[in-house]
Amino acid sequence: MDETRIFCENDNAFHKVGTGIRLKELSDAFCKTVVDEKTGTELPVLAALVDHALKELEFQIMMPHKIEFIGYNHPDGRRTYVRSLCFVLQHAVRDLYPDKVLFIEYSLPSGLYCEIREQQANEDGILPTHFVTDEEIERIKERMQEIINADLHFHKVKMTADEAGKLFMENSQPDKANLLESLGKLTYSVYFLGGDADTFYGPLVPSTGYLKIFDLAGFNSGFCLQFPEEGKTGKVTPLKRQSKLAATLQEYAQWCEITGVKGVGTLNKVISDGGAVQLINIAEALHERKYADIADMIYERRDKAKIIMIAGPSSSGKTSSSKRLAIQCKVLGMNPKVIELDNYFVDREHTPKDENGEYDFESLYAMDLELLNRQLNDLLSGKTIETPCFDFKEGRRVFKGDTLHLDENDILIMEGIHALNPEMTSAVDNSRIFRVYASALTSLSLDENNNISTSDNRLLRRMVRDNRVRGVTPESTIMRWHSVRRGENRNIFPFQENADAAFNSALIFELPLLKYFAEPLLRRIAPNSPAYTEAIRLLKFLDYIVALSPNEIAAVPPTSIMREFIGGQML
Repeated sequence: MDETRIFCENDNAFHKVGTGIRLKELSDAFCKTVVDEKTGTELPVLAALVDHALKELEFQIMMPHKIEFIGYNHPDGRRTYVRSLCFVLQHAVRDLYPDKVLFIEYSLPSGLYCEIREQQANEDGILPTHFVTDEEIERIKERMQEIINADLHFHKVKMTADEAGKLFMENSQPDKANLLESLGKLTYSVYFLGGDADTFYGPLVPSTGYLKIFDLAGFNSGFCLQFPEEGKTGKVTPLKRQSKLAATLQEYAQWCEITGVKGVGTLNKVISDGGAVQLINIAEALHERKYADIADMIYERRDKAKIIMIAGPSSSGKTSSSKRLAIQCKVLGMNPKVIELDNYFVDREHTPKDENGEYDFESLYAMDLELLNRQLNDLLSGKTIETPCFDFKEGRRVFKGDTLHLDENDILIMEGIHALNPEMTSAVDNSRIFRVYASALTSLSLDENNNISTSDNRLLRRMVRDNRVRGVTPESTIMRWHSVRRGENRNIFPFQENADAAFNSALIFELPLLKYFAEPLLRRIAPNSPAYTEAIRLLKFLDYIVALSPNEIAAVPPTSIMREFIGGQML
């Protein structure tokens, strides 16, 4: 047998192996488990990084490689697990409801929101939703467990575009068929489980027996598919019923219906058929209408609520949203004034530190809460305050004689990561505050059972903006993203249900827009970079999307949220 040499990062050693050997065999020989450094727990190997490129364990080694086996402690290991679990769910639903279709709609804090729909559309062209009872959820769960206990293998098969398209039309998955058609490729990889076929835009685990931990919980008219919690792989993420978040995502889905875009396949077709400019105009009009609705809500409470707090995760468009909301408030006769919350940082030596001994500027207690609350109460009582200014170079707060007073028609707008945390304004009468949550919550899907991550959407936004404005490399943005997400999970997401209104800054045309700018940046990342794996994943994702042309991008108005990221903003 011919031999080749591989380097295994898990045991930090070179090994001679037979040419054509599968990664699963190498894992069994050299690395049956991986260790979660945070918990010390041994986890099964789910996939591998081969020269930083994600591969399933069925991948065959034909030449020298550097290999790292990964488990659920790695982001790509978790994605591999979740994709595979989604196929098991799909298989179970098809077994129990052969006349219906599973739709995996969007991400929730506790998992993935799913619905079961009828195959036949109603007179409005919409597939009616089948309301799933608790008994039906339990039956689906039992069937999933049977499939997992049977340890069935996932098989990948190359098919021609015509074969795959015909197969998915027969499976009542026109979104999937339309997506494949819109890409114009000759062949596609199709996975099979038992007699069921499906596409998943990334590798799966070798067999269903790997998927030990999962749960289903009723949610709205469907259910939430739950999977292991990060760092606590023995149990699923606890269910959080965040009704405002779910309502915002549902509203976006309705916007998709209004624009006639039901998935990336139809979005690609609209763009390819020359409908991009009209789509941009409709999407921007929907945004403007939402800003006006929130301004109306503020106006109704203007006699009591004088402080508008705006919060949201990174790259959610908070800055643009606050400016456009201020304009809508002016239309109604209100006069917005702004306080920059960053000016209320404590002096550098008083900043709390994180577990690594580094200054934690995202901590709530990095702010002078006593001063902030006192000045807000002074403003509400009709007093004039001297506003602080934080000198970031010196790490100290200074006062320069700038004053602020709220007159009868004035409202105060404040934007910051802690704006929805009630502890930040604990000494202020809560009825005097109107809170707005801004985020980019897309519920657009690649197809019926492959949703798009809202986190990926924001990562692309940030990558494009930071490279343009701050000269930050895409590699640096990717490497910092985990830390950004950790801060959001701690300081923002737990408080989003405190909002009086939610603004969804996602736009139906933004992924085709971002592809034009992000794809060249991602291609700059070298194969030896630690960010290469993520770059390849994002490039593969963007490969399913048709980009806007420069002429179409020019149609994006200067007031658009997206101008904050791509440039050309006029607000």
